[in-house]
Amino acid sequence: MQTAPLNDLIGHLDALLNPSAFDDYGPNGLQVPGNDAVGTVVTGVSASIELFERAIEHGGDLVLVHHGLFWGNTSPPTPVDAQLKRRLKLLFDHDIALAAYHLPLDAHLEVGNNALLARALGATEIEPFAGIGVRARLPEIAPDVLHARVREATGGREPLSFLAGPDPVRTVGIVSGGGAKHLDDAIAAGLDAFVTGEPREPAMNDAREAGIHFLAAGHYATETFGVRALGERLTSEFGIRHLFADVPNPV
Repeated sequence: MQTAPLNDLIGHLDALLNPSAFDDYGPNGLQVPGNDAVGTVVTGVSASIELFERAIEHGGDLVLVHHGLFWGNTSPPTPVDAQLKRRLKLLFDHDIALAAYHLPLDAHLEVGNNALLARALGATEIEPFAGIGVRARLPEIAPDVLHARVREATGGREPLSFLAGPDPVRTVGIVSGGGAKHLDDAIAAGLDAFVTGEPREPAMNDAREAGIHFLAAGHYATETFGVRALGERLTSEFGIRHLFADVPNPV
């Protein structure tokens, strides 16, 4: 099995995603060191016991996630609790490294969650929007077709939709995960539709009153795209093995 140095993989991802450009909620890049030689990278959305057990099952040397183990910049640092100890022990005992990329992986126009979701919807002319999201042009589709495309792109998960905008739909803004607050940005930009992960309570009335389509397709479901793309890129660039571990979350 072909292997690559862990430092080379992290250096490649850091150069690609440029995490220093983002004021994030926690550290991006390598969070837990492991085996210096990586033959298998296992990707997943969120660091968890189940994901780590799946990585062990598949002989993973590196786990690459969107949501890592460490959040916030508290001083003094938050103590290690029992849950974090269990997670870290699995990584330590099996010499598995953990890397995480959060906002940089949402925003990237090539391998980012939002850009990849836009392409899955058939959108073109993709450009930055609302800091970490994208805005794009759709090929004049009916609102129910947009709903169906979002459902298909997110693995069959039925989105929560308030189809209150124009027909046909020509433009869309996308901010994955917990980006529902950016509905206001989509309204201000005059977009026909807005797609996010989790909804907020005001979204229904705001969408209806503004005349915009609102679709909430799931935090997890809208953020599987980026880590998969990173894993595939590492396979292409370094020849190592990649597996995406799907640990479905209805949120």
